[in-house]
Amino acid sequence: MFKTNRILCILTLLLSLLNQLTAQTKHHELSIEVAVDNSLKESFQTQGRLFVFLSEHPNLEPMKQIWPNPYSRTHIFARNIDHVKEGASLQLNHKDAWIKTTDWNLNEIPEGTYYVQLLWDQDTKESRTDAPGNLHTQKQEIILDSDQHVKFILNQKIEPRTITEHELSKLIVLKSDTLSKWWNKPMHLKASVLLPHNYDINKAYPIRYNVAGYGGRYTRINRLISNKTFMDWWDSDDAPQIISVFLDGEGPFGDSYQMDSDNSGPYGYSLIHELIPFIEKSYRGTNSMTTRFVDGCSTGGWVSLGLQLYYPDVFNGVYSYSPDAIDFENYQLINIYNESNAYINEFGYLRPIMRDVNGEPLLSLKDFIAYENVFGQSNTYLNSGGQFSAHTALYSPKGINGLPKPMFDPKTGEIDSLVAKAWGKYDFKKYVKTNWAELGPKLQGKIYIWMGDMDEFYLNTGTRGFDEFIKTTSDPKSDAVIEFTPMEGHCWQFSHKKVLLKIQDRIHGMQD
Repeated sequence: MFKTNRILCILTLLLSLLNQLTAQTKHHELSIEVAVDNSLKESFQTQGRLFVFLSEHPNLEPMKQIWPNPYSRTHIFARNIDHVKEGASLQLNHKDAWIKTTDWNLNEIPEGTYYVQLLWDQDTKESRTDAPGNLHTQKQEIILDSDQHVKFILNQKIEPRTITEHELSKLIVLKSDTLSKWWNKPMHLKASVLLPHNYDINKAYPIRYNVAGYGGRYTRINRLISNKTFMDWWDSDDAPQIISVFLDGEGPFGDSYQMDSDNSGPYGYSLIHELIPFIEKSYRGTNSMTTRFVDGCSTGGWVSLGLQLYYPDVFNGVYSYSPDAIDFENYQLINIYNESNAYINEFGYLRPIMRDVNGEPLLSLKDFIAYENVFGQSNTYLNSGGQFSAHTALYSPKGINGLPKPMFDPKTGEIDSLVAKAWGKYDFKKYVKTNWAELGPKLQGKIYIWMGDMDEFYLNTGTRGFDEFIKTTSDPKSDAVIEFTPMEGHCWQFSHKKVLLKIQDRIHGMQD
């Protein structure tokens, strides 16, 4: 009895202390008025999705913080607006029907300093908020020590993308007849090309197709061109004589993953039968599998490996670094085939999606999806333009309202076992295992995979599962090179120079 009373006293004291700490945290209301600058009224569309970004980091542009970075969280509110009256300003407050990434509303923001920015997503051509033509405000510092009403002006417009002018850089924009027919509207494929030193239009060159990390655009060539160390090497006789093509990571639901999809359309077919032939005809690729290669890291690691596996007669080698999950029994930390919930593991704990390289969990899948739900016009991750939007569009059958079927519920995380089974078509371990008799001989000498064994996104689990299967193959026994480096993280060993030199070594090896 004495011990029970003592425990009750301790619990009462702890609750009292917790209430005191809670009471010390002050909360205030932020109401917002936003209007369109006169200079942008002609380009303003009256229907769109409005985002309010509140960052606590002074050096970041809030509207670019589109995922729950555990090192610097940005709080986001969003809502669809069907019609804005011409010339009218919008009055925004906590009474509006916001979907948000926070537990608190606009009338109960914790006291502090915030950097606030608004974005009007009115673009209908691209899947993400950084699309050209979208409007935004400048960020404002707000010291929230009392209820405040703040005015914003949408006076900035996101400009069209461009690539840096250079004698060795080229832009590709190709209308895809296949995708245009599938979508019943004009659809274009884009890419950029970096030609080799002393490029000669009368020569044939090996060609390397690079796939970016999630959502990477063809404009990433600009970073290489502005990298003096790389370009000094590239413009020397030491650099390989190889054409680099930088594929575009944009699709209707986020990254297209360069593969055929029930929801996004035949992106794989369009790449293989339209874009690649066009580029190689234009820039003297050899039009031969023996001198065509593919590489990438993260999403690019998954895509490049997938292109090699699903089109084994098209590519002569893949250099895949830190690929997204390639074994869905290890979809990060989820076995999608036999688990019931994506958010909660079998022990009742929130399932992490990110850690540091020492193993400390930093972010849960539930929190990650909460952000994607905010970016989706459906108020779900299904059309957020984010990672799980793209995965679902690629792997899932068609659902309702033009959206793919969710493999797991956006709010509860409950897994739909029938949809999970359908995802198996892009489970690389399952695909290779089923088709090894035909695939095995075509893949010999072609597969290189690197993975850090402390990958921040738990992607080493899927690569481990794939590796375990590869070691069991026979007739032929696979000679795939799959390397794991202890205590290294996501994409730590990827570099364009390293990949280009590996390709050069493979070409020389075939000539010996």
